[in-house]
Amino acid sequence: MRYAERLQKRIDETGSRLCVGIDPRPGDDGIEAVPDFLKRLIDGTWEQAAAFKPNMAYFEAMGLRGIEILEELLGAMPKEVPIILDAKRSDIGETQKYYAHSYFSHWNVDAVTLNPFLGYDSIEPFLGWEGKGIYLLAVTSNTGSADFQRQQLADGRSVFELVTALGERAKAEGKATDAGYVVGLTNAAGVLAKIPDSPLLVPGLGAQGGDLADLASAGREAPDVINVSRGISYAGDERSFSERARDWAEKISKAYE
Repeated sequence: MRYAERLQKRIDETGSRLCVGIDPRPGDDGIEAVPDFLKRLIDGTWEQAAAFKPNMAYFEAMGLRGIEILEELLGAMPKEVPIILDAKRSDIGETQKYYAHSYFSHWNVDAVTLNPFLGYDSIEPFLGWEGKGIYLLAVTSNTGSADFQRQQLADGRSVFELVTALGERAKAEGKATDAGYVVGLTNAAGVLAKIPDSPLLVPGLGAQGGDLADLASAGREAPDVINVSRGISYAGDERSFSERARDWAEKISKAYE
């Protein structure tokens, strides 16, 4: 089964497009409290999750123990839920080959985010993996996406359209790996009409203040997922992880009605 098919199956089974972001931040109890926190987060949200998205930066910030925690977490994840590793890696092809092996073979995640700005040969090592997916950074959710990604070229295209051209090339060449895109909800206005109908990973909802209206009205058929991280893990209210995940999943679903 291809990655996009598996993700669509999960969306159909749950009725949810919620991607639960996993961004652990050690508190006063220290790093050793993180595994229990993550277990409670996963246990409380997996039934509502179309996907989970661990962010490498938060685990790397905890040093070698953080990498161990991530490895332990990935081994204990519910098999029903696709895992998108948010790594945003970018390097020359030979180095990327080792990143691909690490993530897809060693850790066996389902998809990974990539920075495509080194060009097509830098994403090729990720394209020959059956059942796997990549998400290329197209239009990110930060204000700085205007510095490069949304700049207009002389031929009328925007820079992010050069990114989507890489994904469309992979599709045209019949690559085993499905290519999708990261499109931030905060910057989606005027962008979505130019994005191919391939899987999207959509950050920017919740704490970043993105609005679902543009995405919901775009008439897309691909299995897009909308990420919420802080709004579930660190909402600062009395609700459980499960209640927060259910509320976000319902809010997203209602926007699509």
